[in-house]
This record gives sequence, C-alpha cells and structure tokens, in this order.
Amino acid sequence: MKNIGDKTGKRSKPDIVFIVENYALFAVYTLICLYPFYYLVINSISANDLSANGIINFLPRQIHLRNYIEVFKIKGLMTAAGVSLARTVVGTVFTVLASAFLGFMFTQQKLWGRKFWYRFIVITMYFNAGLIPMFITMKNLQLTNNFLVYVIPAIVQPFNIILSKTYVESIPASLQEAAEIDGAGIITIFTRIILPTCKPILATIAIFSAVAQWNSFQDTLIYVTDQKLYSLQYLLYCYINQANSLKALIMNSVGTYSNVMTLATQQTPTSVRMTVTVIVALPILFVYPIFQRYFIKGIMIGSVKG
Repeated sequence: MKNIGDKTGKRSKPDIVFIVENYALFAVYTLICLYPFYYLVINSISANDLSANGIINFLPRQIHLRNYIEVFKIKGLMTAAGVSLARTVVGTVFTVLASAFLGFMFTQQKLWGRKFWYRFIVITMYFNAGLIPMFITMKNLQLTNNFLVYVIPAIVQPFNIILSKTYVESIPASLQEAAEIDGAGIITIFTRIILPTCKPILATIAIFSAVAQWNSFQDTLIYVTDQKLYSLQYLLYCYINQANSLKALIMNSVGTYSNVMTLATQQTPTSVRMTVTVIVALPILFVYPIFQRYFIKGIMIGSVKG
C-alpha cells in the first residue's frame, strides 16, 4: 500500500486537500448532530418571551436559570425521575445478564434442543401477538400498575442474544475446556470466564438497553395508571402535548407571580417544553461516553468472517 506523502514525509497537495475536506465534512456533520440539543439548551436559558417568539436560534439572550428552578418544583417530577432511573439501572442489569447467559448457553453443543430454542427466540424479532394480547397477558400476570412491567418484558431481547452468542463464539473453546477439566460447572464458567471476557459486547448491550429503557414511554402509556409509577419520558410526552396546562401547574406550585418577574422569566409553553426536554435528555448523554470505547469493538464482532 502506498504511504501518504513522499519519501521525506511531506504530504502532497492532493493529500492535504483530501484531509482538509474530510475534516470539514465531519465537522459540519458533527455540528448538524449537535445543533438540535444546543438549540434546546439556549432556548431554555434565554428570555422566555424571545424564545416563545422564535427569536433565539444561535446565541442565548438575557440568560437566566429560572426555568429550571420552576420546573423542578413541579409535583411528581422528581418521583418520575426516580422511576426512570430505577427502571434504567435494574432493567439494564437484568437484560445484560440474560443476554450474556443465553448467548453463552446457545453456544453449548450439549444443550438439549439448542438450535430449536435459538430459532424460537430469534423468530420473535419478526412476529408478535400484538398490543391487545400483550396487554391481556400483562394484566393476567398482574403486571399492570407494577414496576416490574418495565423490567420483565425487556429482559429477553433476541438481537442482544445474537450479539452475545456471536461474541462468545469468538472466545477460544480451550478456555472452557480447561475449566471443565478443573471441575468447573456451567455457572462457574459463565461467571468466572465468560463475563470477564465479554466486556465489550456487554457494554454494547448495556448501551442499547439503557437508552431504550430511559427513552421508553409507551409502556407507561399502556400499562400504568398509577401516577407514582409514571416515568420521566411519559411526563415529557404529557408536557409537550399539554404545555399550557403545565404552565398553569407551575404557577400554582410557586404561587402568584410577583411583580419582580418580567416577561423574560415568566413561564411559557415553549420554555416548559425546552426545559423539560433538556432535563430528560441530559442524563443519557453522560452514559454513552462511558461505554463508547467498548461499543465499536462489541458491535463489529462477527461482521467479518474468515
């Protein structure tokens, strides 16, 4: 393969042009991806009257943090945040463990009906009973208005199991054989050998599960009527559709507006939408970078054969 540049190490003009164009293209793409969130942030901290009129587009004006102070006073918001955090942590842990264990078991030749059970799980990626039978099932299992409705249906994810199985197959079989010679059982092999070796794919599955759990609101909409079990995303869904009512709720929670408050700090439906959206989106943005170094390695396993 020809090295970039001449024998002296200097890059040629075509190489320099390519590099500049490449960096410029990715810089523009990065800005396009970041701008929507940046737009939300600057509108949530700018004067509310200017934000409501669509004037804030690139730079914040008359910066203030009163929107966040008032939104955090909304009754039930912190409870919903706790529910979302709990379902994300608990659901992710169970999904990762189940995906890793099933992926490992489906690589065991001695598992009875291994191919049948593997195909039985995979086929559920393409077919399901539908919403009404699912609701009836959840109700018969007494999972409606139950925190476990956020966790149990999401434990077995066929796509995650496929990723886990593919990764386990890339681990040398001699590791398990050596452990079996030393008398290790399936559980010992799984906990002592497979789990420590599968960190990249487990981190990848954790990202998928955490993002899905944090962003989910339809399960709350379908299965939950108890306000104590409302998730943060469901509240966001309600607030976006009922921002005017939420504005009145904020006013009632903090009392009558004083004369000190100006149009720049008085709540508007737009300011409520922007602020709540930022609050909901911000936590998951901090989770992704933690697992990012494992993500590419984990997701690419099995993509190249031979």
